[in-house]
Amino acid sequence: MSVLIQGAPFIVEQQQAILLAETSGAGLVTFTGYLRDFSEQGAVEALELEHYPGMTERVLEELGDTSANRFGLRGWRIVHRYGRIAAQDPIVWVGVLADHRNEAFAGCQFIMDTLKTKAPFWKREFMSDGRVVWVQSKAEDTEREKSWQECAYE
Repeated sequence: MSVLIQGAPFIVEQQQAILLAETSGAGLVTFTGYLRDFSEQGAVEALELEHYPGMTERVLEELGDTSANRFGLRGWRIVHRYGRIAAQDPIVWVGVLADHRNEAFAGCQFIMDTLKTKAPFWKREFMSDGRVVWVQSKAEDTEREKSWQECAYE
């Protein structure tokens, strides 16, 4: 159960191997988020992520622990990048292990839905036309996170 925040690119397979070496489980679910080459603002060349060191790790650790307690996860790992990221590069990786697939899927989705609204990251998109645009939070992300607060997982 661990968090890694880093500026350098990461290798997805390596992150999975680290999680599997830390613990065991019958169901492994992972999510890898890549930088899209488009947004509502147009074509995107790069994204720059800033974060609050120390606080970011603490928020993500609490999120992983909450997910583990809520869904009975045996293990989890969250990797997130900061700095300048090119289109199609991985930004975030989440992996969870559980005894059953339902818990693994729910735990992974809970982490991602909550991470989008609770983790202290700030994003600027570098557009193909030369504009630089601060990314605003989306109402749909807030709604997804809120839905987890309202539902009781059994």
